[in-house]
Amino acid sequence: MGLTLRDRSTKGCLRSLNRECWIDRESSGCEFRDARLGDRFRKLLTQIGSAMGQSIPLVCKDWANTKAAYRFFSNDRVSEADILAGHFRSIRDRAAATEDLVLVLHDTTEFSYQREKSEAIGITKSINNGRDKAGRLRSHTVCGI
Repeated sequence: MGLTLRDRSTKGCLRSLNRECWIDRESSGCEFRDARLGDRFRKLLTQIGSAMGQSIPLVCKDWANTKAAYRFFSNDRVSEADILAGHFRSIRDRAAATEDLVLVLHDTTEFSYQREKSEAIGITKSINNGRDKAGRLRSHTVCGI
């Protein structure tokens, strides 16, 4: 696997000898309109990467960093495409670099909610419940994510 060194300049980012940090790889293709946004994004990746699965307030550890994270995500000059560009490039490069089989795993979890007004949460699908006594199709709308 290789020797792992902790580089203090990235505050907790693990590096393999002669390799760049995973944050460097995943964010290298990200091009934000302002260099400060790129710096904030790298800092957020470092914080989130240090405590995977935790909430933003927990990984940010204080109110100032938490507020900065929420400001970053709500910034009009930051888009989902900006954030994911580096990750998509990194995935493409890793897949192209191997001659072996590449498995693409994904989650098929669905969350369903009952609502009087389906517009409030979003419609995922309409399910056929069969026919009523008059022969008309019955269906219900599934709301969720």
